[in-house]
Amino acid sequence: MSLPLINDSEFHTPSCVVKKGIEHRLVFSSQYGSLYEGDCLDILPFINNDSIDTVFADPPFNLAKEYGRQVNDHRSDDDYILWCQQWLDHCFRILKPGGALFIYNLPKWNIHIGSYVAQAGLNFRHWIAVNLKLSLPIPGRLYPSHYSLLYFTKGKPKTFRRIRTPIETCRHCGRELKDYGGHRGAMNPNGVNLTDVWNDITPVRHWKFKSRKRTLNQLSTKILERVVQMSTHECDMVLDPFGGSGTTYDVCEHLGRHWIGMDLESCDIIIERLQMGNLSHHKSEDFVEE
Repeated sequence: MSLPLINDSEFHTPSCVVKKGIEHRLVFSSQYGSLYEGDCLDILPFINNDSIDTVFADPPFNLAKEYGRQVNDHRSDDDYILWCQQWLDHCFRILKPGGALFIYNLPKWNIHIGSYVAQAGLNFRHWIAVNLKLSLPIPGRLYPSHYSLLYFTKGKPKTFRRIRTPIETCRHCGRELKDYGGHRGAMNPNGVNLTDVWNDITPVRHWKFKSRKRTLNQLSTKILERVVQMSTHECDMVLDPFGGSGTTYDVCEHLGRHWIGMDLESCDIIIERLQMGNLSHHKSEDFVEE
């Protein structure tokens, strides 16, 4: 049974963002965001052109996992790519000029997705390697060690906030891992520039970060905090078409960003997370420059 709607600080998505016609799909609203239950291909057409500052998409990876009765995670390769192109077309349309598009997926799929996004005219910014070992070695192949996070913008980026990270140190002796060529004293005291290889993301295994009602993989809040901090300012609008466990929406609530979310299956786990605040955020020592 669905949890009740939050009413005390209800957020009404402006008409400049969402068209009328999907009010019956709204299952949750807060001070910052609105959550809709349904297929993203049915909901995205109601999002207005040029209305979203950042889109973050973490679709199912087509690995034949059981997300629920309504989710088909076992498509042919061609069908999966076609399906991705369908929701991507909406993402292109709804992004504001200069808006950011992030797509989190396996390298196998992001090769095709990245090519399609580039052909659509968006500007390639980065292929971010999120170094995160979650699978077993595969015989006859290299050990898969990273997920791909594509970063495109719709033209010149309207927002890019520099992020600095602490200098990496040895977990045993505490000494810095890199030699900075004798210029250590001249380095920025807030840390080093964030690179396109993220080695500091840990798997979401502990129950304080993960809902016990959802056994599937969940994203670290650290990934979403970087995406949101890098590409938006307070009160900007973020859209995630694949709600999952609600990580994107939780991060937006904490960072003061407006958001629009949706999920094909029941949104009860997401609503519980947002209402109860029952999941912790991963520690982040990032420094964000204005």
